[in-house]
Amino acid sequence: MSSTIAFPPQSDLAQRFRTVRLRTLAICKPLTPEDMMVQSCAEASPAKWHLAHTAWFFESFVLKEFLPGYRLFNQDFPWLFNSYYRSFADFPEKRLRASFSRPGLDEVISYRSYVDEAIERLLEVNSDPEALRRIELGANHEEQHQELLLTDILHAFYTNPLRPVYRRSDSEQNITAAQPDPLHFIHFPGGLVDVGFSGSGFCYDNELPRHRVWLAPYALADRLVTNREYAEFIADGGYRKSELWLSAGWDAIEQNRWRAPLYWNEAGESWTLYTLRGETSLEEAANAPVSHISYFEADAYARWAGKRLPTELEWEVAAAGQPARGNLLDAEFFVPASAPAASNPGDQSRQLWGDCWEWTASAYLGYPGFAPLEGSLGEYNGKFMSGQMVLRGGSCVTPQAHIRSSYRNFFPPETRWQFSGIRLADK
Repeated sequence: MSSTIAFPPQSDLAQRFRTVRLRTLAICKPLTPEDMMVQSCAEASPAKWHLAHTAWFFESFVLKEFLPGYRLFNQDFPWLFNSYYRSFADFPEKRLRASFSRPGLDEVISYRSYVDEAIERLLEVNSDPEALRRIELGANHEEQHQELLLTDILHAFYTNPLRPVYRRSDSEQNITAAQPDPLHFIHFPGGLVDVGFSGSGFCYDNELPRHRVWLAPYALADRLVTNREYAEFIADGGYRKSELWLSAGWDAIEQNRWRAPLYWNEAGESWTLYTLRGETSLEEAANAPVSHISYFEADAYARWAGKRLPTELEWEVAAAGQPARGNLLDAEFFVPASAPAASNPGDQSRQLWGDCWEWTASAYLGYPGFAPLEGSLGEYNGKFMSGQMVLRGGSCVTPQAHIRSSYRNFFPPETRWQFSGIRLADK
């Protein structure tokens, strides 16, 4: 987050803060207290931990520094709910978060209320620009955890033999049924272009500094790859052809016995897919974007299709100037949706926003001149700039206010529990 970036007026920031905090509670409303204790994979955290950690962030980086006389809610919480800020405090191993039966859910909710009231008091009495910037950062941090909450809930429910349903499907609306247009490629001239965040709103430090790069001419697919198209890759032996895979990717599919995307299950000669709206058949979801695949799978599919994955900056240039509207969290569909019909196929980029995060061919590194935030907040992004790949565009569980063309998500290449998919590139 740049120190030169403007922030909303205090009244607007207060409303944004309230809206974000209430949405997190609304996401958890369908869950039982037992649901909120589950940690079903190494990447995931229990819902109760998410609730506490997002309050911890405001307490640790805003209230302790900017609200005179602030008293900690609990002396153990600064280390108990720390995630990975080593310069701030020690913290328990991530894999132990499911063992936090205490504090109980009621105490965590009380903690959130205590922090909320303190932030409201701070906004009434303190107009320190850095305090306001930290509150905006905290709101964005919580939006990231809203996405992680839904991602983790999906995995937790999938591992439950009863396969619970988070949100029932609307029988009058099947958003995955529309037949997509044939895949077209949109050509971009490349050349000398400016990339990175520009504007006066919020951004993360890893989106800066804005800088100039040279792009060769390229083409991007006008929509995401569908489940039907990915099923053709499977049927053609894609998971058995070592020549399609990076060496580490081939190791991953052999070690993990991957034969299809996460949440696909064989049902006779076909497949079923598990979603936040319950189980569905491949036939019913055939036209929706394929999701929950690793970078290795996306790269192998692109090779099989005779194409490649775009670089993150090719994607950014294609998306720049286009409003961030699509199948995002605000739509409350919670599943990737079929591409909308194109009025002029081949002339219009679709699904740039929402549905699935799009793997790129770019390693997650700092831009030339990158400087992390000072202090413990400098651990937010910069410390992960090794062994990760960049994803762009958001997913069906990304808040609309959170995403923009310069936003850089990142995960290790073997990650599959995220809503991640494929947009092909050519030339």
